[in-house]
Amino acid sequence: MAGETEREKFKKAKSARRRRRRLEILRLRSDDLVEVESDDLSTSSSSLSLSSSSSSMATLSSQSPPSDFETDNLAGAIGALTAGGDVPCLSHGSASVCGRRREMEDTVAVSPGLISGGASSETHDFFGVYDGHGGDAVAKACAEGLHLVLAAEVERRLRWAAEPPEAVEEMWREAIGECFAKVDEEVVMKESRAEAEGTVGSTAVVAVVGTRRIVVGNCGDSRAVLSRGGVAFPLSRDHKPNRPDELKRVEAAGGRVINWDGYRILGVLATSRSIGDHYLKPYVTCEPEVTVTDRTIHDEFLVLASDGLWDVMSNEDACAVTKRCLARHTAINGAASTEAAAVLVELAMSRGSKDNISVIVVELKRICGGGGEGH
Repeated sequence: MAGETEREKFKKAKSARRRRRRLEILRLRSDDLVEVESDDLSTSSSSLSLSSSSSSMATLSSQSPPSDFETDNLAGAIGALTAGGDVPCLSHGSASVCGRRREMEDTVAVSPGLISGGASSETHDFFGVYDGHGGDAVAKACAEGLHLVLAAEVERRLRWAAEPPEAVEEMWREAIGECFAKVDEEVVMKESRAEAEGTVGSTAVVAVVGTRRIVVGNCGDSRAVLSRGGVAFPLSRDHKPNRPDELKRVEAAGGRVINWDGYRILGVLATSRSIGDHYLKPYVTCEPEVTVTDRTIHDEFLVLASDGLWDVMSNEDACAVTKRCLARHTAINGAASTEAAAVLVELAMSRGSKDNISVIVVELKRICGGGGEGH
C-alpha cells in the first residue's frame, strides 16, 4: 500500500507470524501430538512477540514484564539467537516468556564459535539456559560471564585436542566443573560485598556443540534433550531433592528434604543443585553433572529449556513438536528454530505452566554464517 509506514509493515508481519504459529499449534493438535485448548491458545499467543537478529558476538537475552503490566499477568519476548558474518555456527533460535510470574528471572546466552579445538580446526558453539530464583541477579551473572570462564578453562587444557577420547571427556568434566565453581565463588563474593542475604540463585544447563561431540553441563532442573533419529535422548538429569542419590547426598551433608508444596531443601528450594544460594550450602551444591556425547549423522536438534517447559511437557512431546515445526520451514539464520521455540513456549503456556519459560532450539544439520548462508 502506498505510503504505508514501517511501523504498519512491522505490525502486519508480526500479526502474520502469530497466525502461522497458531495454525502450527492447531495442526499439531489435530495430529494428537499435544493437548491444547483453543481459548488458551489465543491468550498465550497474544502475550508473545517475535524478533530476530544476526551477530557473530555472544548474544544474551533477559526479558522482563512490560511497564504496563497486563491484568492476565502474562508477558514475554522471543529472540532469535543466530550468528552470521565470518563465523559459521549452528542455526538456532530462542523463546522466553515471563508467564504467570510477576518477575522474569530466566536468562539465556549464546556464543557462536566460542571455543576452538586448539591443534584441530574444530570450533564449538555455546548455548546456555539459566533459571533464576530469589531474583535474577545470579542468572544474569551466569549469562554474562559463565561462557567466558568456560572458554578460559578449556584454553588451559588445549592439550585435549590430540588426546584419546576418554581423556577428552575427562577434560570437559574438569573444565565445566571448575567453571561452575568459579562462577559460584564470584557470585558468593559479590553477595558478601553487598551484604546480601545469599538467597539468590540460578540453575544452569549449558551445551557446547562441536562437529564431533556434544558436551552438556547441568546444575539444577533445567534440561537438555537431543533428538536423534526421531528419538528423544535426555543429555542431563534433573537435580530434584527427592531424586534418591540427591536425597542421600543432602542428608549426608546434614540437610533435610521437606515435602512443602513439593519436595524442597529445608522446605525452601525445589532444586538440589544451583549456582548461588549461599545460605543453603553445603546441602545445595554447584557441582554440575557432565555428559559427553559423540555426534552421529542421525542427530537432528537440541532443545534446552527451563523447568517452565519440562514441568508440563515430556521430552518426547517437545522433540515431536520441534521436529514438525522445523520440517515445515526452509528458512535459514534461525527463523525456523525460533518459530519452533515459540511454539514450545506457547504450548507450555496453554498447558498451564506457572513459571518463567525459556527455550533454545539448536539445529544440528543446518549451519549459518559467512554472510548468512544456511547449509
